[in-house]
Amino acid sequence: MNPKKFIVGFFTNWTRPILFFAFSLVLLVCIHWLSGNFTAEGIAFLICCFAMLPIIFSIIYQLVKRQFKKSLLSFGALIVGMVMIAVISIMAFLKEQFSPDHYADKLIIPHNITINIPSDTTFSPSDILSDFQLYKGGQRGFYNYAIWIKNIEKGYCYLKAFEITHNDPLSAKELKADSRIDVFNPSDTTIHLGMGLNKYGGPKNFIIYEGDWGKFYAARFELWFVPANGAPERKIAEKNFKIEGWMR
Repeated sequence: MNPKKFIVGFFTNWTRPILFFAFSLVLLVCIHWLSGNFTAEGIAFLICCFAMLPIIFSIIYQLVKRQFKKSLLSFGALIVGMVMIAVISIMAFLKEQFSPDHYADKLIIPHNITINIPSDTTFSPSDILSDFQLYKGGQRGFYNYAIWIKNIEKGYCYLKAFEITHNDPLSAKELKADSRIDVFNPSDTTIHLGMGLNKYGGPKNFIIYEGDWGKFYAARFELWFVPANGAPERKIAEKNFKIEGWMR
């Protein structure tokens, strides 16, 4: 088949680009409702966007040929299709935001290990601990923490978190930056440091995204220190806590 002849024939028959676009929309709708796979939906969405280009070219072609009725119908089909894509995108976003997170549904809290409970109150100068303590934040799934530290060079501390039974990393992308606490205390006197305040004047928090409100599970929190002199980072302490994720 002659490629040039095929392309010209595709745009000469004004219904073909519309049918191709309609097929891509049906594919997107089917994947959205039957599969729910985010990657597959993304690919189908890109196909839909690509399928709009032949309609645009067809509209231009029909205008050049002074076939105004066909160009107007093609334009109407394009608008309807764009509205459908917008609606499907909004529905997919709402589904993602408000669907329950099932991560913790089948997780079991072990009974043969020590499990701590995040404190309801923030730390005070009278608290003296040997390492760190986790505190509940402003919402369930929000947390902050404080450290008690001495004989340490300049650098910063941060947390790593893992679900205990499967060792899954929790909030892996955000936790290092969100839990950072700058430290420097070369003396033998223990000092306590917290996460400080956010730009709105409230206490800083980090978020555990895995799980949902009321679905508690056990997590291991590790306190790590990164020296400012470029030396390798090292783990200072670890504790297990009973936590819940943030319901988005």
